[in-house]
Amino acid sequence: MTWEQFLSYDHLIVLGIAIGVILLFLLLRKLFTKYIFAMLKKLVSKANNTFLTNILVSFEKPVQWLFIIIGIYFAVRYYPHLSHTHEVFIQFRRVAIIFLVSWGFFNLSSVSSSIFKEINKKTNIHIDEILIPFLSRTLQVIIVAISISVILQEFDYEIGGFVAGIGLGGLAFSLAAKDALANLFGGIVIITEKPFTIGDWIATPNVEGVVEDITFRSTRIRTFADALVTVPNATLADSFITNWSKMGKRQITFTLRLAYDTPASKIEVVVQEIQSLLENHPEVHPETIFVNFDQYKEYGVDLFLYFFTKTTDWGAYLKVREDINLKILQILERESVTIAIPSQKLYVDQDHHNGDVSLGQES
Repeated sequence: MTWEQFLSYDHLIVLGIAIGVILLFLLLRKLFTKYIFAMLKKLVSKANNTFLTNILVSFEKPVQWLFIIIGIYFAVRYYPHLSHTHEVFIQFRRVAIIFLVSWGFFNLSSVSSSIFKEINKKTNIHIDEILIPFLSRTLQVIIVAISISVILQEFDYEIGGFVAGIGLGGLAFSLAAKDALANLFGGIVIITEKPFTIGDWIATPNVEGVVEDITFRSTRIRTFADALVTVPNATLADSFITNWSKMGKRQITFTLRLAYDTPASKIEVVVQEIQSLLENHPEVHPETIFVNFDQYKEYGVDLFLYFFTKTTDWGAYLKVREDINLKILQILERESVTIAIPSQKLYVDQDHHNGDVSLGQES
């Protein structure tokens, strides 16, 4: 088509109509998003169906782009100088549809964690919390792999050769991705052995906190200082892991040092009263309770206390510990027993015969 033909009146009208068709679908796209899609989301939210809500949200953007694809299709179909039956245009249309569908399913797999959690709540099927992030990301990888293979087939690319090429370069790839593979296998070890799950409070030689997320490569842990630490799965799988969330009870142990001038009878009474306090306390686990006169120390005598609280929650544990400490102080006050503190005594020995004075010091 020459420049004169392009600028001719008839051609400009046809071109304007084709552009107008695209603009019309852009308007329809906006109206669909503003009214129809918004109405659908309201209806689904009233039905309280999380799955349908996730589908609508996941396919919102792909559907908006679908209007543009349809607009381009009708514009090309109307425009006489372009053929909607041309092989390249047909390939473009198919690839665009495949991409939009894949985009929607990829978005849906991103929110599949909430779907799996909903399945746990409403069915007898129990999916372990630690598996949910892996399932979600596995779905994403599968969707991307299928989409790429289908798109390549649309361009008549031989998938078998592509896979064979990957096989030939597998050794080089594995060497280059050694750390990534180590982290992947570390994640598999964490899943199979289940030393912890999402929401557990764990401690390792390097970090302590609550597990927030587990991916193919790493585990994210929220520390008690509210910092987010990302630990490679390979490192975590090879570390000593203490899972504090698996505690059935929580230990309290300390030494109470009494002054040396405390009578033996008073020490015996204090030991018995503290023992009785712990045995009758509603928040102390009755299975293991030790209160004993333990040993003689530099500034006093030590009472050894060893017991467990029923709760493992940090805040509740501190409350129980505080209550027991206050009650022990009340026992000591009631029995007029004092806690030993570092002190020194000074002795004066005066020789009355010669008037000499000698000093002696005792700690």
